[in-house]
Amino acid sequence: MTTTRIGIVFNPAKGETEALRDAVAAATELPVSWHETSVEDPGVAAARDALAAGADLVIAAGGDGTVRAVAEHLAESGSTADLGIVPLGTGNLLARNLGVPLGDIPAALQRALGSEPRIIDIGWADTGAERRAFAVMAGFGIDANMIAETDDDLKDKAGWIAYVESLGRALSASELLEFDLTVDGETRRAEAHTLIVGNCGTLQGGFTLLPDADPADGELDLVIFDADGFGGWMDTVKNVVWDNGIARLFGRSDEAASTANVTHTRLMSLDIALDEPRVFEVDGDELGEITRVRIDVQPGAVRVR
Repeated sequence: MTTTRIGIVFNPAKGETEALRDAVAAATELPVSWHETSVEDPGVAAARDALAAGADLVIAAGGDGTVRAVAEHLAESGSTADLGIVPLGTGNLLARNLGVPLGDIPAALQRALGSEPRIIDIGWADTGAERRAFAVMAGFGIDANMIAETDDDLKDKAGWIAYVESLGRALSASELLEFDLTVDGETRRAEAHTLIVGNCGTLQGGFTLLPDADPADGELDLVIFDADGFGGWMDTVKNVVWDNGIARLFGRSDEAASTANVTHTRLMSLDIALDEPRVFEVDGDELGEITRVRIDVQPGAVRVR
């Protein structure tokens, strides 16, 4: 589809608005409309306004929250507009997984304006109180607690390294919990401290958590960690770093390996009923404590450049 009008959904809090405007002016002569996000709405309303203004390419300029919100509206509305990404945040996980240039606004814009779109899936998490999309990962445990425990001021200053500082506090907040787990209609009783379901698998620093995840395969990937004690944590580290990291890198494994403390599964739908409330997050956005959540996949939901 030929681009005729561009809508820029941008987060003014990232502090690069002028650089972004200058880069857009230098990159294209097409009509451009500008739509700010807000603390209350990280991008859904802005994306809606961009489409109403006639945009057939909506560029999300911000962090994971901005990208997630714009992708959510495009998926939910069934829009045929393409999504472009200009990473301005700390994690930029979807950009990392799709190979979008980081730390280079002109290069990211060139990618958005000049590349062919890739059709990707979107995951949906419904807690009963709200329904939110995710393009990368959602879950509870260490991942969600790292989000909840991360100091915002430190994140602004140090970027993704701030998450490392919060890891110790996240570990202490991630005790084993029993829950009912229904995967594609089959229910079982489970126990874990961390559950993450993802559309993409790579985190900051090239760390791969879900090695089989493909954002365009029509499925989601699930990993469950239930380590308890030193031996269990050593098994977890070996599984993540060696079995599903180095060994795969050198072709010793072609699919995600599970162990006694780490379980990998692929799925299309997932229902979780927790015995106790846990903090739940979608693409880095904390949804608060939940006891129930329904997760499913919307295949081919968004066209991303």
